[in-house]
Amino acid sequence: MPRINLLPWREEQRKQRQQQFGIAIVLSVALAGLVIWLGNVFYQGRIDYQEERNQRLEAEIAELNKAIEEIEGLERQKERLLARMEIIEDLQTSRPLVVHLFDELVRTLPEGVYLTGIKQSGREIEITGSAQSSTRVSAFMRNIDASEWLTDPDLEQIRTLDAGQAERFNFVLKAKQVKVLDDDEEEAA
Repeated sequence: MPRINLLPWREEQRKQRQQQFGIAIVLSVALAGLVIWLGNVFYQGRIDYQEERNQRLEAEIAELNKAIEEIEGLERQKERLLARMEIIEDLQTSRPLVVHLFDELVRTLPEGVYLTGIKQSGREIEITGSAQSSTRVSAFMRNIDASEWLTDPDLEQIRTLDAGQAERFNFVLKAKQVKVLDDDEEEAA
């Protein structure tokens, strides 16, 4: 049998395999780098999209916070206006009460009793005056108790003063004003 030397051919084949292996490694590394780069691009796109959404949400939240502050400001303004309206309504309803108060004081005042001052805070009225006798002060208190517009007379103080021949009785009396409802107000109530 003839002898054929296969060493050069094997050597060439080994070089070819090494070249193919090197090319495969380079292609594998390139393909892995491409996959990593594409994955990075994909995830960076997702991150950018989510950051954009977050920015939009933050902008919307800021707008809603401004709207909430505006609404709260309007609520405070509404409360102030309602309080003013209530004060005005109270003033409107109490306007005739002053007239009734003075009219009732004149009606309940007995002869010999003189008023020197009247103070009103809310419904409470403080009456100061002088009288010729303590019985006239008692009569004044009974008249107040029987009055339609005044109630609960309470004698705070009575002092006797010697004014020459006649004795004078200075007094401080407290009473409460009653709000009498007329027919229209009773129907509304």
